[in-house]
Parts: sequence; C-alpha cells; structure tokens
Amino acid sequence: MAKNFKYWPDGWPESLNYPNVPVFKLLDQTAKRSPNRLAMIFGGMELTFSELKNLTERFANALKSLGVGKGDKVAIHLPNCPQFAIAYYGALRTGAAFTPVSPLLSPSEIEHQLNDSQSKVLVSLDLLYPGAAEAVAKTTVSKVITTSIADCFSAVIQPLKPLGKFPVEGTLDMAQLLAEHQPDPLDVEIDVEKDLAHLAYTGGTTGVSKGVMLTHKNVICNVLQYSCWFAGAQLILREDGTFGPDYPPDVDPHVDRMAVTDEETALVVVPWFHAMGTIAYLNNPVYAGSTMVVFPRFDPVEYITAIGKYGATTLGGAPQLFVPLVNLPNFKDYDLSGIKMAGSGAAPLPVPVLKQLEESFTGIVLEAYGLTEVSMGATCNPPIKGQTRAGSVGLPIFDTEIIITDPASGDELPIGEEGEICIKGPQVMQGYWGRPEATAEVLKDGWLRTGDIGRMDDDGFLFITDRIKDLILYKGYNVYPRQLEEVLYDHPAVENAAVVGKKDPDAGEKPIAFVQLRSGMDASEEDIMEFVNSRVAAYKKLRGVIFVSEIPVSGAGKILKRELRKQLE
Repeated sequence: MAKNFKYWPDGWPESLNYPNVPVFKLLDQTAKRSPNRLAMIFGGMELTFSELKNLTERFANALKSLGVGKGDKVAIHLPNCPQFAIAYYGALRTGAAFTPVSPLLSPSEIEHQLNDSQSKVLVSLDLLYPGAAEAVAKTTVSKVITTSIADCFSAVIQPLKPLGKFPVEGTLDMAQLLAEHQPDPLDVEIDVEKDLAHLAYTGGTTGVSKGVMLTHKNVICNVLQYSCWFAGAQLILREDGTFGPDYPPDVDPHVDRMAVTDEETALVVVPWFHAMGTIAYLNNPVYAGSTMVVFPRFDPVEYITAIGKYGATTLGGAPQLFVPLVNLPNFKDYDLSGIKMAGSGAAPLPVPVLKQLEESFTGIVLEAYGLTEVSMGATCNPPIKGQTRAGSVGLPIFDTEIIITDPASGDELPIGEEGEICIKGPQVMQGYWGRPEATAEVLKDGWLRTGDIGRMDDDGFLFITDRIKDLILYKGYNVYPRQLEEVLYDHPAVENAAVVGKKDPDAGEKPIAFVQLRSGMDASEEDIMEFVNSRVAAYKKLRGVIFVSEIPVSGAGKILKRELRKQLE
C-alpha cells in the first residue's frame, strides 16, 4: 500500500536529501557555525560548542593512545553529564562504535553486554564503577576510564556541591587524559553505510537484551528526519560539506515553525544511554545548535523550575516524566508559556495526562513512536497547532513507511484493523549483533517486524494498541492492557498504573492491575474495579487490583511489565 500523504503538513517535503557524513560531523559543523553558543549547562557548569568539540577531539586522541581504533567498541557507563557527550563523540572520531551501558543494569547484565559487544574500553563513573568492577573483570574490557561529577565544578564552588571525587584504583582518570592530549583531528576513513556508530542494546523488558547494529548513516538519517520534521524544511547540502534546513521561500521559521536553528533551549533528562536520549536529546540539539540544560536524574520540582530559570523552549521524555509533573500540587502555578514543543515517546502517553499538558502549555505536545531497532523513531505528530491527533503517535516521518500485518501470516491488513506494526526506512537497523537467526525473524525484505500492535486510520495516523507480548488472552478474547490503563488513569486517585496477565488454568490469563495512588489519596480494590469494569466489555474486566508504592520502570521510562508478572508468579 502506498504511503498516505493525505494529512502531510503543508510545505513539508515528502523526502529528504541526506548527507553522507559520520555522526560527529553534527557537532563539528555547529561548532564552526556557532562556536560561542552554549552547548550545555550542567549544574551551573557551561560549555560552548567549540569547547565541547575541543574536548571530544582530546578524548579521541586519548583513546587512540590506548589502542582504540576502527571497529572497536567503547562502552559508556554514565548518567547524563558533560563527560558522556565528550566520550560519545570522542569514541566515534576514532572509528569505534559506541555501546551504551545503563547505570541501572545489574552486574550480571553489565557482564553480558560487555562480553556480547566485545567492548575494548569502558568509561564509567567513580560512584558507579566499584559496584560493577567484579563483573567488568570477567569481560573483554582491557582499559577502564573513570570520571566524576565533581570534575565538572571548580574549587571555588565545591562547597556548594556536596559531591567529592573518589579515585578508583586500577582505572585511568578521564580529566587527566583530557589534559594530557591535544585536540588534533584524527584521520580515520569511515564508510557511513557500513561502519557501526552505535551498538545499542534493547531494553530487555521481555528478555535478554540484544545488540542493535546502527551505522553512521542510520543515525544521521534519524537525527535529520526529526530535525527536519520540527523545522518543516528540506536539507540543503553545501559544497563545503555542511548541511542545514532549506525553507520554502515564503516561510519565516520564527513565525511559521516550532524550531529555529541556534535559538532553542532544551531541558534534557532523558538518559543518553537510551536510544531516545542519544538521538533526540543529544544529537538532535547538537545538530540544531540548541542549548542543552542537562540533568543526571529527574526531580520534578527542579525540572519544572528550570523552565523559567533557563528560558527553556523545548522539553520531553517518556510518560513517566510528565505524570509526576502534572501531579505536582502547584503544577498550574508554574509559568510554562515559553515552551514551544513538548515531546513524548518510549511508551504511550495516557490521554488524560495529554489533556492536562495541553491545558498548561501554550505550545504543542507531540507524541511520537519508535524503538531501538529504528535508531530511535519512526512517527511523529505534525508540529502544527490543531493538526495533532489525540491518542495517536502521528504520521510516518520522512522516507518511512508503515504497514499493519497479521502477526501469524504476515499478510498486510486493511486500514483500521489491528495487527503488528512493520516499518521500512533508512533508519532501520542492520540487524542484531551476532544473532543472524533473531535478525531473520524480524527483518524481511527491508521491513522490520516491531512486535508492537497498532492500527492506521484513514488519514495515515498510527495508533499503538500494545506490545504483542503484553497482549492478554482471556478465554480466547484479546484484551489489550493499554485500553484498561487509559480507564485507570481517569480515576482521580490513580497516579500510575499497569495491567498484566496472570496465568489461570480456566481463563488462560486474567487481567490484573497494579496501581500507584496519588499522594494523600485513597481507594479500595473494589472501588478501582467498579470504576474500570463499568466502562469496559465483560471480557475485558479487571480480575484483581494490587496497590504498590511505585510502578517499576526502565531507565527510558518504560514500565517493566516482566517485573510485575514475576510478582504475580
């Protein structure tokens, strides 16, 4: 079926001109264009784009001196901080691939990922590494580089920053390496269509994580797909090798578009070790020349206060970022008028939460959809007031096609029917690292089988129903947890909720809700069940409610339903 352009934004090109450049060129051209613009603010520390580029080149030379070269893997085991960005672009300059290691992983999970990726160097935090050291010793890692949050602050303000630096025996100090090496460009030939930029691991929400192979071209395409989507512009490729937005002749981006090059300020708390973080909240703002206000962890009050403090114009993350914000007792008292765009991804945003956000922002709330296997993203709502569609994750972005298929037969289904979402586009992965059979299961003729269930409407908008593995089979009927979760979020006492299936010898699986109540509010199991069950078909009714202090989520904000299923077992 041909791509549906019925509701394609007016003036947006249908296809983009993509440059053949390695990922670090995103930083290089911004540093050349706007060297003195602030790239990053971190706890009061400031870095310009030219300073960031300088440090990444120093780190690249440090890695080269340690024997890192083309085809090697550099693992980064850090929270969001300047050192993460320095290590990321520095590793790519050597021709090595970056593999992110979540600080939330257990030692056994770290050991699996480092060995599976055959990582040569690990960059870690002084506070994190001691807990992982024993596991790292069992891996292919030959050198460990540690850094400290305290390195970001001068001696004058140290009394205001209660974090000290902890020397880690047997590791190299990142600050010392940066001081010892010069910012000399490396001459490394990179084949952007073949050489890996990322070896990013799946979230492991349903089992052992797998390495997703992404080339420089995959990453570049996905960064530019979203940057040009927000800008509503084609790409102009210049003779000097740089590239940027090319607007239609009658368009003034300051008036007609939501994002303007070198003028935005983004709040960044989405972890860079996650696909959404690396693409949308590191590479995207770096390419666009946006100032990043970076947080290593999420504190709702600190985050929402930063909007006015730094004049933020964009923000975003998973629903688990927005739910605590709208539930702040004084949420409506904060001035959010400067926010032009708020993006939501990684998991479906409950419609009641979306409505609260839209009432508070003068800008636009955009839901999008993707997964690690497509670099980051595949769809997004139009960044135009009045053209978004509530409950939908939007339209397939530039050069991206989506079809809905029968999960069993693989046959394409008619418009409106629910089935497995399949994606084709330049951002689709090359396959799973070292797993040809797993690759063959999900990649067929260029189409990626996502494992997600959804439907397309007549206008080309995609609606996510659920994960195939989250589907509950109750007496032969399909019960989609998200439909029940949407109802749960309408209950005034519910802050967070998740529905999973509990094995039952008679019914197959019974829908059970895990509920996190709002602070200071109360509700009984009977109250919750009556509220939900009166609003759904008989076969979809909840068969139990379990109250918890907190719903478990991954670093990316996805609810860990496998953990909830374990509790039921």
